[in-house]
Amino acid sequence: MADTVTMGVKLDAKTKKRLKSLGALKDRSPHYLMREAIAQYLEREELIERERRITLERWQKYELTGEAIDHARVSDWIEKLTIGEQPPHPKN
Repeated sequence: MADTVTMGVKLDAKTKKRLKSLGALKDRSPHYLMREAIAQYLEREELIERERRITLERWQKYELTGEAIDHARVSDWIEKLTIGEQPPHPKN
């Protein structure tokens, strides 16, 4: 089992009650629900940050090189994807 640490979270009474109620419905403890919520939040936010970093790197590359894929070629590629074809990615 991974090392664990205890962290305190201050919740208002309404949120605590909601956690207990949902936990009872799902036969889970409030502790489980909080851990699951935190894990899902971290996954989602880390993905957003990875995508943001990739987008920024692509933008910086575009600013340096001016290389881009023509809109019409991208639109054609997407259209083929929507009808079930598997065309190669458009390239410059």
